[in-house]
Amino acid sequence: MRKLILPLLAAAFLAGAGSAARAHEGPELLHPGFSFEGVMGRYDPAALKRGFQVFHEVCSNCHSLNRVAYRSLAAIGLTPAQIKSLAAEREIQDGPNDEGQMFMRPGRPSDAYIPPFPNKQAAAAANGGAAPPDLSLMAKARKGGPNYIYSLMLGFEDTPPADVKIPDGKFYNTVFPGHAISMPPPIQDDVVTYADGTKATKEQITRDVVTFLNWAAEPELDERKSLGLEVLAFLAVLTALLYALKRQIWKDVH
Repeated sequence: MRKLILPLLAAAFLAGAGSAARAHEGPELLHPGFSFEGVMGRYDPAALKRGFQVFHEVCSNCHSLNRVAYRSLAAIGLTPAQIKSLAAEREIQDGPNDEGQMFMRPGRPSDAYIPPFPNKQAAAAANGGAAPPDLSLMAKARKGGPNYIYSLMLGFEDTPPADVKIPDGKFYNTVFPGHAISMPPPIQDDVVTYADGTKATKEQITRDVVTFLNWAAEPELDERKSLGLEVLAFLAVLTALLYALKRQIWKDVH
């Protein structure tokens, strides 16, 4: 009897663990297929520029990008003149000056992207008590990464299920934990006008800004993958040479 109890307990434990794991998996995420995914994946330069436009015109009204300097935007194709102009659009506190006073000045290319609010308390006060998170590392900070962000931004629905209660001032989102999110739907069709003529559908806009946010979190992705392929090619050639050398050394040994 004892021999039967232990296997039964183990099976029950594994079944319970599996159920708990499935319960914590969360909703199924959308997988649109980004250009940078996979071993051979690379950032799409046009998508990066469009994605930055979306961030600058829409997302940056609430969210910060504290780990990205304006001058870093040269890597996605912005010119020095464009970067200087972008940085100067907002002011940042600096100092102290010779009189010991803090002062405001226009942004410079060397500054990190200037946030829309002076501090988290001001950000929370302007957004119903919930400070919008910094987006610098968001593509790495959430399970599912870019697919999570893409699904979240497209996961808003006007009418929640009958068994889901959304507090006043919150919005129903199928992906956000608890489904009650403080951020209103940020993306609609034609919320931006792309300079390259790309049709600004909600899905296209979301794909582009997610591409940019992944670049913000992992700007070295292209270089890292290129280096990895070069290393693999080198190892393949080295392996072939060593095998040929081994055959040559041992050819007369029987």
